[in-house]
Amino acid sequence: MSAGKPQAIEFEYKRHGTQTLIAGMNVTTGKIIGECGATRTEEDLKNFIERVVTENKGYKKYHFVGDQLNTHKSESLVCLVAELCGRTDDIGIKGKAGILASMPSREEFLSDPDKKIVFHYTPKHASWMNQIEVWFSMLARKVIKRGNFKSTEELKEKIMAFIDYFNKTMAKPFKWTYQGKVMVA
Repeated sequence: MSAGKPQAIEFEYKRHGTQTLIAGMNVTTGKIIGECGATRTEEDLKNFIERVVTENKGYKKYHFVGDQLNTHKSESLVCLVAELCGRTDDIGIKGKAGILASMPSREEFLSDPDKKIVFHYTPKHASWMNQIEVWFSMLARKVIKRGNFKSTEELKEKIMAFIDYFNKTMAKPFKWTYQGKVMVA
C-alpha cells in the first residue's frame, strides 16, 4: 500500500470463518467482558447477560445498552430478566399474549426502570451512542483489520487476548466530548 493507491489483497486470500463477539463495558471502570463464539443467537445473548449479572453480584440495578437487534428483545431474554428480577406471575405467550406478545411489548418490559435489570435501546443508526460500539471500533483497528488468522480459534484467541490486555493496561471510562452544539450547514 502507498499513498493514493488502494490496498491489494493477494489472490490466495482464504476466509477461514468468523467469530461473533458478544461484549459489554462497565462504564465506570472501562473494563470489557466478552465472549467469542460461532453464533449470535438469542440464547447466546441470554447466556452472556446471565453471566454478567452472576459475575457482578451486589448491584441494586444493572443497566444494559443495546441497539435494535432482535436478539436484544427476545423471548429468552425477557424470561431471564423476569426470573432474575424475581417475577413469578405469567408473562404470556410469544406472539399471542402478555409481555411476550410482541417485540414492542418485550422492549417495554425490558426498558421498565422499576426492575433491577433495565435495558436501554439506542435509536437506529446511532451505534456511536453506545460505548461498547466505540470499543468495537478500537478492536477492529488494533486487532482485526489487516489481520491474518489461520483459524477461527486463532482469531478468538487474539480477540480474547486483546480484551485481557485492554483491561490490564488501557481500561478507563470514556470521556464524552460532544457538547450538544447544533451543527450548521
